[in-house]
Amino acid sequence: MQSYEALVTRLDRAAFEEALQMQSGYVLDFSDRTFGDFFCTEVGIDPDAAPGSWLFSAYGTSKAKRLRSFIARAQPHLVARTLRALWEYRENNVLGGSGAREERLKEVYFKIVGKFEGEEHTIDATGIEAFEANETLQELVAAIRRDLDAGRPNAGLDRLHTYCMKRFASLVIKHGGEPCGENDALHARVGKYVKALRAERSLTEMSERIIKSSISTFEAMNSIRNNQSFAHDKEALVPMEEAKFIYDSVTALLRFIKAVDAQKFED
Repeated sequence: MQSYEALVTRLDRAAFEEALQMQSGYVLDFSDRTFGDFFCTEVGIDPDAAPGSWLFSAYGTSKAKRLRSFIARAQPHLVARTLRALWEYRENNVLGGSGAREERLKEVYFKIVGKFEGEEHTIDATGIEAFEANETLQELVAAIRRDLDAGRPNAGLDRLHTYCMKRFASLVIKHGGEPCGENDALHARVGKYVKALRAERSLTEMSERIIKSSISTFEAMNSIRNNQSFAHDKEALVPMEEAKFIYDSVTALLRFIKAVDAQKFED
């Protein structure tokens, strides 16, 4: 059995417990009786009778402590089912808020649900690195990783775009090309890099196709940056699952290009 603190980590715990109004020992608007009724109805477990009561006895007798115990001791699929049912109860009884804070609570809450459902998605950010001794670049990389660590890839897509602009401008120069100008869009920089790489070395047909296809991938990223990121005053960010897919695709291309062009990627 893992502890509650290990399962609901410090970075997420405050938002998760705020969503369920656990700060003062309660859970939503449940009384002791309705708390028990909820578990009997939704999960088929009686918190007050053996054998189910063992699941609720690890930390104390308040409703919040009993829920923390259940999260630590119950099977993951039961925890996920319970958390989804709690959120549905919260919405049906209008116990939540609205606006940006509510969206943040929901994001964190369902990130935790995803852990118990086996759906947690970790983005491999090893392709994003400070490739020059530059304080601004180092802070850019750190900001991207903070967004990923916080489970908010959609909040950092404009920074990912900026990173790629810098990365491919650097690679073009390392291949002997002319410096990229302010008017060179991201896909144009990628195109210059691909042209220089193909001129210097022979690639397999498969590798060449993958690298050439990256030009259109990065061209589409320009629109994401301009219309669905914090680069401008936009209300609609990229949906979370799409943001993860974009990060996965872009970082996979960066890792692949580094593999076929390792010497020019050295710091």
